[in-house]
Amino acid sequence: MQRRLPQWSELRPLLQFETPALDRRAARLAGAADLWDLRRIARRRIPRPAFDYADGAAQRELTRRRSREAFDAVELLPRILHGIAALDLSTPISGVRSALPFGIAPTGFTRFMHAEGEIGGVRAAARAGIPFTLSTMGTRSLEEVAAAGPDAVRWFQLYLWKDRARSRDLLERAAAGGYGTLLVTVDTPVAGQRLRDVRNGMVIPPKLTLRTLADASYRPEWWFNFLTTDSLKFASLSSTSADLPTITNAMFDPTLSYEDLEWIRSVWPGKLFVKGVLTRDDARQSLAAGADGLVVSNHGGRQLDRAPASLHALPEVRDEVGEAVELILDSGIMSGADVITALCAGADFVLVGRAYLYGLMAGGQQGVERAIELLAEEVRISMQLMGAETIADLGPHLLGTRRHPDLSRRDAPADQP
Repeated sequence: MQRRLPQWSELRPLLQFETPALDRRAARLAGAADLWDLRRIARRRIPRPAFDYADGAAQRELTRRRSREAFDAVELLPRILHGIAALDLSTPISGVRSALPFGIAPTGFTRFMHAEGEIGGVRAAARAGIPFTLSTMGTRSLEEVAAAGPDAVRWFQLYLWKDRARSRDLLERAAAGGYGTLLVTVDTPVAGQRLRDVRNGMVIPPKLTLRTLADASYRPEWWFNFLTTDSLKFASLSSTSADLPTITNAMFDPTLSYEDLEWIRSVWPGKLFVKGVLTRDDARQSLAAGADGLVVSNHGGRQLDRAPASLHALPEVRDEVGEAVELILDSGIMSGADVITALCAGADFVLVGRAYLYGLMAGGQQGVERAIELLAEEVRISMQLMGAETIADLGPHLLGTRRHPDLSRRDAPADQP
């Protein structure tokens, strides 16, 4: 092999040094290749109690892990020589057309993760043309979120309180504020045992201890935002200082029944979805009580540990209710391929919770926009490889028959729980 000195004319085009970006947040987010990268950024930048509140689940977190494994075990079938001129990622859901087949799930205590909280979420959703769901336990009020996202498709999630008058007030405010769909969460008669929060001493509002001060000391952006913005509280609740299970158990009603669901139906004028359905019987009775649609969800594994993975429960619920009832899947989504898997398995739409929060923690509204962008691109590429031109083209025929249960653990990122 003969050697020679490199020629400057050949070497010069290879020497391309990028100018350092002044917007460091944008640079960090641009470097994220998937949602797991956003999770890693969030973990570095957010105090442990806040990160664990979003990332954690109940007891041993078995349901959370099994939900992830359920998606990782599925095969998607590529179809060759299916030329596609233009993809359409939009889909109808709850009387509107979403630009993408997923929306933002309701999450509580959101400004603890990032000061922009629900405002950043609803604005990112509006820009993407997808629904945003405000939680009863959100940290911005119905009115504040509506003002921040007047053009957004806004949904509201309700926990049934013991105080029916306050529940009615919330419903009336939601209807007046243009929240077209109500998600009634029914899997929280009491708070799940979220041991990470217990170990971190999570209370509302957060207490400043030596431990929290030390944890926040090398996360100056979060600390600065915490000190210079208004106090952190559940916007729909009176000011209180207690641990999360105490707040939840004092507010929610363990005697919740289908009669209560019928009462909600009688006072809510818009579309109503029951969130937390995992069985045939509950699906059937929810529809009989007046639900327009169902959200197949295990609450992200944050309630009953050892509950079924939502993806495993979905076919049974679909078989029970038929094709006419709209089904939304929630829990476990961390990629566009997961979204496609849920749609092929029988869901009409998908909600993302932790995936949205990882983006929020990594970079506020910009981070949420990056999370949506990553999911959308993964959905687009997956559909092209599977020969599907529209969301309606997805179905069970594109799911493989083999399962690979070991891949989810072997290929997991190093810091994935």
